[in-house]
Amino acid sequence: MSFAALRASARRVGSAAPLARASRTALRNPAFRKYSTEASQAPKKSSNAALFGALGVATVGGIAFWVYTSNSDSAKEAGSAVRSGVQSAKAATNFTPTKEDYQKVYNRIAEILDTASDKGYDDGSYGPILLRLAWHSSGTYDKETNTGGSNYATMRFDPEAKHGANNGLNIARDLLEPVKQEFPWISYGDLWTLGGVAAIQELGGPKVPWRPGRIDGFAAQCTPDGRLPDGALGADHIRNVFYRMGFNDQEIVALIGGHALGRCHRDRSGFDGPWTFSPTSVTNEFYRLLLNEKWVWKKWDGPKQLEDKSTHSLMMLPTDYALVQDKNFKKWVKAYADDEQLWFKDFAAAVAKLFELGVPQSQFVTSEPWIMKSSDEK
Repeated sequence: MSFAALRASARRVGSAAPLARASRTALRNPAFRKYSTEASQAPKKSSNAALFGALGVATVGGIAFWVYTSNSDSAKEAGSAVRSGVQSAKAATNFTPTKEDYQKVYNRIAEILDTASDKGYDDGSYGPILLRLAWHSSGTYDKETNTGGSNYATMRFDPEAKHGANNGLNIARDLLEPVKQEFPWISYGDLWTLGGVAAIQELGGPKVPWRPGRIDGFAAQCTPDGRLPDGALGADHIRNVFYRMGFNDQEIVALIGGHALGRCHRDRSGFDGPWTFSPTSVTNEFYRLLLNEKWVWKKWDGPKQLEDKSTHSLMMLPTDYALVQDKNFKKWVKAYADDEQLWFKDFAAAVAKLFELGVPQSQFVTSEPWIMKSSDEK
């Protein structure tokens, strides 16, 4: 039996995925067949010399010494400005670890994804929770105040780490901490968003353009609670949240299709269950199920959510269901349900935009985003 046929036979709903992403996903993700209930490489030495030169550009007058040796809050806040200047200087002088260095980080993350199977975590992959970490660390952006987003990785600090929408993401942060220790030159913001890219690509999704340049900030830059979507609310709420970030209706529907991956946990969000029968595979099944299944309100003691009438094993949030109740949202649901490749294209573009929210263009080390190689391409 071919790899593609193996993957197709494993799926319980919908048509077989394209051959280009079929083979490895079926083999590397045992949960695709069933779901449950529940060498350090530093940059080259020559680059280090360039780094010191870049640091000199950003720290004229000795300000860096004060910032990096003082424990005062004002010094820490000023430190972010200096770090941003350092990163901009690095980008301007073309100093950065190479694309190959970042590929090594990606490869290490890819290795971690499947260790979930050995540890009995969820459906056998850490991919969904790593994508959620990247999403939530980026989705706090407010275009009016130019605050939030992925630049400072402020979920490392209280109170943002304890925001209700971030419950359980300590698991993802802890998973990536050994990678940070192995590659200490990468910022947390770059690491977390690269983890999201790896999750999508390694679980059969599209290539997501990505580029490094984020810096690590301080607790003073934590965002207020309430900026991330509330799954219990409807279309108006969805628009308020995503419009604040700078997305339009088409991009909103494309991003929410990421619910093809993963499941809700009652001890985190209060909601419970997976959206699809293959929660560790990136497909357009979320849209097809949303359109074609009969959804009824779940009778239970938890928050209001829907379940499929035929098996009672799938769920949809009120925010998901709003996509087929709103006329303009629904047209995009239909488009993506009918054409998976169209969704792949739009999803990749929207995710790339999401992951760059809040990052000054001058900090990026490349004008054109990179495409990282998946494990199949080694």
